[in-house]
Amino acid sequence: MKLFCLLFLLGVSTVQAAHQDTSRVYPTVPSQLQPQTEPPAEAKSRFAMLDDVRLLANGLLQLGQSLREFVHKTKAQINDIFQKLNIFDRSFYQLSVVTSEIKEEEEELKKTTTFLKANNEEIRNLSLEINSKINSILQERSQLQSKVGGLEEKLKGLSESMIPAEQLNEIKSLKDVIEVQERTITDLLKAVREQHDQLNHQKTKIKTLEEKISIDNFQDTTDKAADSNSETPDMFEYLTGNSTVPDTDLSMDCSDLFNRGERNSGVYSVKPNLSEPFNVYCELTSEGGSTVIQSREDGSVDFDQAWEKYENGFGDLEREFWLGLRKIHSLASQGESILRIELEDWKEERRSVEYQFTLEGPQAHYTLHLTHLSGDLPDAMGNHSGMMFSTKDRDNDNHQDSNCAKNYTGGWWFNACGDTNLNGRYMWLRSKGRSMRRKGIQWKPMGTSYSLKTTKISIRPVSPAPLTSSPP
Repeated sequence: MKLFCLLFLLGVSTVQAAHQDTSRVYPTVPSQLQPQTEPPAEAKSRFAMLDDVRLLANGLLQLGQSLREFVHKTKAQINDIFQKLNIFDRSFYQLSVVTSEIKEEEEELKKTTTFLKANNEEIRNLSLEINSKINSILQERSQLQSKVGGLEEKLKGLSESMIPAEQLNEIKSLKDVIEVQERTITDLLKAVREQHDQLNHQKTKIKTLEEKISIDNFQDTTDKAADSNSETPDMFEYLTGNSTVPDTDLSMDCSDLFNRGERNSGVYSVKPNLSEPFNVYCELTSEGGSTVIQSREDGSVDFDQAWEKYENGFGDLEREFWLGLRKIHSLASQGESILRIELEDWKEERRSVEYQFTLEGPQAHYTLHLTHLSGDLPDAMGNHSGMMFSTKDRDNDNHQDSNCAKNYTGGWWFNACGDTNLNGRYMWLRSKGRSMRRKGIQWKPMGTSYSLKTTKISIRPVSPAPLTSSPP
């Protein structure tokens, strides 16, 4: 605009100067006839004045500066637009990632709902079958009562006419037997009704899980169940001075117990070399005996414990338990041992793996050493060999910025943090977030969608222990 004004002023000035030059009229008569007049005034210049040129140059300079400022502002606005576009692209990408995760969790939720519906249908069929059996038993009972009543009437009539006293006593004894049988049938019916009530309760529980699908509510139930078991007697104390069996009669481990002729699995007292006697759960088969050191099956025991608990042991030896690092070390110190891990997922697929196994003592924080041997379960413990044991209050893992046992829950031979944790939190359903999902019972090669259903870890000698002669 400034440039336009300056150009307009300059044009007007030039036109006026040209008009003044062209408007001058000169006489056409001969020179001798013209009167002598004064010499004409000096003609005006045809070029613009210096002030006008300076004014024009100053306007052009201001115009250039304005154009440069406008260009800079335009560049800044374009850069701001590009930054906003980049932010929008990142937000859109993050939104797409979250959307894909939501779709994945939705598919898993559908599978879980289908599985629960199938279980609900199976329980319903079982409940109907039990109801039919109860009705059949009730009918048989009523028939038996009617027959007994008829027999009583006949016997009463016979006793009044011809039956001697001895036969009456026999009839009375028979009647007592029938009454005992009737009470037995009544107890059986009561047990069947209780089983029926339990199945109905289980059915209601599954229906509630279908409606809520909430891992947090379920975890509260698990915590309450763990609290209810806190009052059970401690089976993990050493038996010094408390055992009625002499120490010399105790087996060194479950394999030694098998060699002595025992074939029934259960809780036994053992005394490894250089150790006080303690209780263990022995798994005895036709092939030999193994000492179970860990078992998970229903979430009844809280495995998120401190170092002292993991060192001494906790739980229920006939259900869920951790034998204790001190006892495991004393068992493994008797010679070369084999560690066997058996896992089952929620599709009821069972797999196992075996390792050659050694365990260092408390001075080395129970450092684990494993060599893979065989099994149909993918190896996930190779990354944990050479690791010290860690708990939420004793961080011995290789992760510098985090406590794996505290973040993943449960004590384990964490690396940083590793591919497995069989002492994690027991979960029936898939958790909603990754932070909760990684706290479960994990064996990553089997997938991380769900926490595992059951686990069992046992140890046995590499070669069967020789038969020990019992004292005379």
